[in-house]
Formats: sequence, structure tokens, C-alpha cells
Amino acid sequence: MADLRTDFVGIKSPNPFWLASAPPTDKYYNVERAFKAGWGGVVWKTVGEPIVNVTSRYGAVEHNGSRMAGFTNIELISDRPIDVNLREVKQIKREWPDRALVVSLMVPCDEESWKTILADVEDTGADGIELNFGCPHGMSERGMGSAVGQVPDYVEMVTAWCKKHTRMPVIVKLTPNITDIRYPARAARKGNADAVSLINTLASVIGIDLDTMAPLPLVNGKGTHGGYCGPAVKPVALRMVGDLARDPECRGMGISGIGGISTWRDAAEYLAIGADNVQVCTAAMHRGFKIVEDMIDGLSNWMDGKGYRTLSDFQGAAVRNYVEWGELDMNYEIVARIDQELCIKCGLCHVTCEDTSHQSIAALRVGGERRYEVIDEECVGCNLCMYVCPVDGCITMEPVDNGKPYVVWADDPRNPANRVQAAE
Repeated sequence: MADLRTDFVGIKSPNPFWLASAPPTDKYYNVERAFKAGWGGVVWKTVGEPIVNVTSRYGAVEHNGSRMAGFTNIELISDRPIDVNLREVKQIKREWPDRALVVSLMVPCDEESWKTILADVEDTGADGIELNFGCPHGMSERGMGSAVGQVPDYVEMVTAWCKKHTRMPVIVKLTPNITDIRYPARAARKGNADAVSLINTLASVIGIDLDTMAPLPLVNGKGTHGGYCGPAVKPVALRMVGDLARDPECRGMGISGIGGISTWRDAAEYLAIGADNVQVCTAAMHRGFKIVEDMIDGLSNWMDGKGYRTLSDFQGAAVRNYVEWGELDMNYEIVARIDQELCIKCGLCHVTCEDTSHQSIAALRVGGERRYEVIDEECVGCNLCMYVCPVDGCITMEPVDNGKPYVVWADDPRNPANRVQAAE
């Protein structure tokens, strides 16, 4: 059996599946249910000076019949008193000592505020803290959340304060609402952060109510931008996790991956691209806490099949293959192949290639029936036909053995810079 235990910057848990700081981790009742279901850890919903939340807080995108393909919220940090939250943290940690319990924090940007709350959190016996530098709505307008996370100097400053005033591991939660995720991450590293977690939600307007002419979700006829999450943000998050995993200036920090994780396969991808564990929110809000059972079983079975004994056997394995565009093989060739026995003759591959791609699929009539065939010399191997085909496995992409060596753009004769040099 695969060993799923993790040691994330000194915080031990029986598996890499944590619940992210959000409504599912708002109180003792929820967290107890989560631990009973099998979650390896939780990050408690962000604690700070209590605020007032509005009603009508969530919105969702449905895509091709898939509910909650994207999800947004305009909920802020915990609206319960700090002492109530921390009392429940202390109780749950005492009752579940083998589970990871991290407390998310957000207070005004002055050292004394952080010093005070850190001492209170330490008294609970929590395993660590997560600094919420990512919330893109509500709190950012008050000089907190992403208003801090978007300024590397602030990230470094507050992180350094926290490392100065606590013995607990410090995890910095990063905002994706920035041009280059490496800069705030490097700032966290300079402030001696133990780890970063990413991504927090994307600033977004999920839709417009065309009757009231206001953004969704509606609050008495008006709306605002919120934080976007769910399966739709996974590609953005994977890119950012990978960017940090391969950045030499971020080396030495742990990475907790967040964003659109719904299955064991999603989690395995995050681990492969450099994350040390993962945090889940939207999928649990969509289907409940017991989804972790399938995640644990699925990851264990996959690891057994691959011969991986521990998570470290494949953790970060994809990082070495995540390169810049200019490092790709310019001589690599693939062409599409259509399995005529599986083809249902819908013609979608032909239409999309003819209209929007490279006119490399011919529409024929053979024995009075429609038939679609690839024109090899026109096919550029873009993959479009494979993705639009409604039948799994009907269209595949096959490598062409052209005998050409691996050539990157800098060395490619087709590079204009090389043609200029040759002419000289």
C-alpha cells in the first residue's frame, strides 16, 4: 500500500488532502465532520477582527451541463469573534492530534496587531499559521488581503514580523491577481516564510443579471466583484505552482497547491508539478466532505500501479519537463490519425479544421457514405481535431519519425536571428 503521510514544513498529516481556509472550515462542527470523513488537515477560515457578511454570497458558472464549473464568493473573513474561533481550534486540535490544523490570519498591517494575535493562536496548540494575503474583495478595500499580497515589500515585511513573533511555521497565501507570482513568493522567502500556498481566488465578475442589470450574486439589486475558484481556475494555479517550483530564488520553501482540485488525479498533477500537499474547497462545497475517500483511494491505487511507495517518489517529477517555449523541440512532429471504426461521421473534425485551423482533414464520399481522412502533408499536429471529437480515442496524434535532431528555437535555422548571422 502506498504511504500517503506528509511532513509539510514540520506539520504532519496522514494524507496530503487538506481543506482550504473557507466556509467549510469555519467552525468546530464542520472541521470535526471533515476529520471524521478522513481529511488529513484543515486551514481554519481566516480569523481577524469580526466583520459583517452580506447575504447572497455565492455565484456559479454552469458549462455544458457541468454545475459549478466555476464558482465565486463575496464572503469575507470569519464573522465570529476571535476568542470563539480560537477556543474551537484548541478543542479540535486536542481531540484530533494526528491531523494538521493551521489557522489563517488577517489583521491590519501593523506589527503590534500581528504580535497580539500570534500569541493567542500559539496558545491553541495549532500546528501553524497561514497569512491571508490573497482575498481579492472586501478586505482588500480595507488595506488587507490582496492589497498586501500585491506589494512584495509588504509581503516581506509582514512575514518577517510573524517569523519574529511566533515559533509556528508560517505559510504565506499568495494572490494570483498579479503579473508575476514569483515576486511576492520571493518576498515571502526573504521574510523567511516556511512555505507558500497558492492560489487564492481570482478577482472576477461571474455574470450579469440582465433583468436587474447588476453583477451576480445580487445583494438587493446590486453586486460586486468576488473571488473566482473551482475547476475553471486549475490551469492558472498549476502554472503558478510550477513557476515557483522551478524558481531558484524560491527554493527551500514548501508549496501547498490550491485551485480546482476535485479528484485524486488533480491532486497528483499538483504534486507532480511541485506542490508538497493540496488544499480543497469548492469540490467539498459541491459534493460534501466524503469526496476525500475517493481521493485517498484513487491516489493510493494509482501510486501502487506506478510502483510509487511514497509521495516523494513522484513529487516534483514534472518540474524538470516544465520549460520555456524556446526550449521546446522545434523538429518534433505529430499528425492526426482517425480510427474509421470508431468514427461516427459527425464531421466536426473537418468543420473545425476547415474553418479555424489548417484545412488538413478531407471530407470524402466512399461507397455513398461520408468519410473523413487526414491530409498528412497539411497536418501541423495542433491537436484541435482530437479535442473536438466527441468519441474518446477516435482521433489520436501519432509522432512522425523524421530523423531530425532535437533543436531549440535559439539554434533553429528558421530563427530569423540565425539567418541574419548566416548572411553576415
